[in-house]
Amino acid sequence: MTDVTMTVNGKSVSGTVEGRTLLVEFLRDDLRLTGTHVGCDTSQCGACVVHVNGAAVKACTMFAAEANGATVDTIEGQANADGSLNVIQQAFQTHHGLQCGFCTPGMVMSAAALLKDNPKPSEQEVREYLEGNICRCTGYHNIVKAIMAASGQDVSAIAAE
Repeated sequence: MTDVTMTVNGKSVSGTVEGRTLLVEFLRDDLRLTGTHVGCDTSQCGACVVHVNGAAVKACTMFAAEANGATVDTIEGQANADGSLNVIQQAFQTHHGLQCGFCTPGMVMSAAALLKDNPKPSEQEVREYLEGNICRCTGYHNIVKAIMAASGQDVSAIAAE
């Protein structure tokens, strides 16, 4: 067993984990932050994307002990301070970038990482960045549109699909 301490969504948290405990398991099972989803357990779907020290990471590929001392941000920490949706979340709602919602937390976290590094991505850049995130419902079109809208770009010329 290993003691871990990290900052999750701005709050210091601690726990004792087995060496094989994945970060996604620690977040969901120990901290009860269930917005980070487990979709595939093989790092293929992106439903578990969180930010570790500012970088997008698939939480099913990282042991909780590896995040000891790190800053971890999850979907639960993305809302504005008053609890309202942040610009990315609002764009997903406005542009219908979700259907069942299972992939949405990972998509939002990936979008936040993309927009941090590339504030005005092209449609092609958004699509390439999301290659590690699987959505089985939407066909990605409205997800891409939402991310571009969140970047402040005019998406009115992009036809709905």
